[in-house]
Amino acid sequence: MSPTLLAATDTQTARARWPGMANEATGRLAGRVCVITGAASGIGRATAVLFAREGARVVAADVDAERLATLGEGMVAVVGDVSRDEDARRMVATAVERFGRLDVLVANAGVIPLSDVTEATGEDCDRVMAVDGRGMFLTCKYAIEAMTGQDGGGAIVCTSSISGVAGQARQAVYGPAKFVASGLTKHLAVEWADRGIRVNAVAPGTIETERVAAARTEPGGPEYLSGIVRAHPMGRFGTPEEVAAAILFLASAEASFITGVVLPVDGGYLAQ
Repeated sequence: MSPTLLAATDTQTARARWPGMANEATGRLAGRVCVITGAASGIGRATAVLFAREGARVVAADVDAERLATLGEGMVAVVGDVSRDEDARRMVATAVERFGRLDVLVANAGVIPLSDVTEATGEDCDRVMAVDGRGMFLTCKYAIEAMTGQDGGGAIVCTSSISGVAGQARQAVYGPAKFVASGLTKHLAVEWADRGIRVNAVAPGTIETERVAAARTEPGGPEYLSGIVRAHPMGRFGTPEEVAAAILFLASAEASFITGVVLPVDGGYLAQ
C-alpha cells in the first residue's frame, strides 16, 4: 500500500513508531538514517539509489572505494570490510555520529562463488562465511546496539537468497552462508521484537548483477545460467531494482507489523 493511501489513524500510528517521520509526500523513508552494506554494486547499489530517492539519509558501505565514489552526491561513503569487526562497527558509528541515530540497516554485502563441494577449498568456505555470515552478524550486532539506545527502535533487512532457503547445485559454499542469513534473521527478529526492532530478509532468485555477467565468462557459467533461468517460472532473471523495491517495503513503516520474514523475490522459484 502506498503511504498516500494510509488512513489518518494508520499514519499517526506509523509516525508514533517512527519518530520524526515526515509527511508521505516527501518519501517513504523521509528523514530515516540508513546504512547499506555492499552498496557499490548490484542489489546494494540499487537499494542505496532508491532509498535516497525516498528521502533517506544513506550511509553507503563497501570494500570497493572506486565504485562507491560513483554513487553520487547526498550519500556518505564508508570504505570497509564487513567481516572485520572494526570496519563493521565504523559503518554504524558513522551513521550515528553524522546523523544522531540509525533507523535502518540493509545487511547486503556478500560474495557469490559458483562451485560444487569437490571444487571448493576450505579457504573458499572461510572467505564466503567471513563476509556473508560473520559480516552479516557483525553489522546486525552493531546496528542493534545503536537502535536499542534510541526511541523508535529500527528495521533491519538482510539479503539472503533462494540458496538460503532451498538447495541448489554449485552452491556448496554460498548456499550454507545464506542459510546463516535466513537463520540470523529469524533469531534476531524474535530476540528484539519487544524492543521495537524488526528484522526481515529478502531471498532473491538469480538477479542480473555484475556477478551474473561475470558468470557468463566463467567455465561452466553459461550452461549453469541457462539451466537456472529455466528453473524460474517467470522465465527470466530479476533486476536489482526489483529486489530493492522489496527491501524498501520491509524497511518502511508500511511493514510495521512484519518481522522474522524471509521474503522471496524470485520469479516463483521457491513456489515449486
